[in-house]
Amino acid sequence: MKPANSRVVDLVDTTLRDGEQAAGVVFSLEEKITIAATLDQAGLRYIEAGIPAMGAEEREALRSILSLPLKAELIAWNRAKREDIEASIACGFSFLHISVPSSNLHISNKLNKTPEIVLKELEEALQMARSFGCDVSVGAEDASRADPEYFLQIAEAAAKWGARHIRFADTVGCLEPLSVFRAIRYLVSRCPLPIEFHGHNDFGMATANTLAAVQAGALMASTTIRGLGERAGNANFQQVYHALERFGYYTSSIDNEIIANLNKLVKKAAYRPPFGKMEYIH
Repeated sequence: MKPANSRVVDLVDTTLRDGEQAAGVVFSLEEKITIAATLDQAGLRYIEAGIPAMGAEEREALRSILSLPLKAELIAWNRAKREDIEASIACGFSFLHISVPSSNLHISNKLNKTPEIVLKELEEALQMARSFGCDVSVGAEDASRADPEYFLQIAEAAAKWGARHIRFADTVGCLEPLSVFRAIRYLVSRCPLPIEFHGHNDFGMATANTLAAVQAGALMASTTIRGLGERAGNANFQQVYHALERFGYYTSSIDNEIIANLNKLVKKAAYRPPFGKMEYIH
């Protein structure tokens, strides 16, 4: 039975960005091109393609991906730094994701900054990106441990400069479904932008947390193929997609056969065993 508030939820695939941050995973240029093309062929609308500021080799790969005749929107991940924005523009990106720390743990302890400085840096980065005619989205890093009111300040700044949406990142995977539901429901009622939920799987709850976020009103969700990602990984695309489809939230057309083939491709490229099984590659 579909819920009364059934709606479309867009999935943002970040296999090529967060997925490649898994320990020991480095996709080749050919693998990156194939993964991007296959994601597009399967029907994904948004592909977070990588981080141009990582260096010349990454930028070469991203230019190759950008040269493909894809329907999906390709997104470059950036810090709120001039050099990051310049690297993304030089690659040819027209959609930039700009991420800033949102918890005091990250702002003060990790970066030795203040919330006011972070907001100022964000506004400068957004102004720069928009001056080049780019679409933007904003990421609130470690939002799960942040003051909700500060998250809303970030959202207000993002909306001021025309951001499309804001990402709520459970960066260290410390939430559980009930706390996700409460947090997102509160923020949705006050946030000027659509919210994307970005979950990590440290306690094995990334998929459940993503579903809870959607039920609370999030309109977008980050996923990776096979749940690949930093530390314990991210929300698994197939799990999230099929669960949302089962409960009537996700209606965009995805080719399951192509995704199944992509799952095998990423497994081979990343040398990662299926969740819950132990396999050894000799």
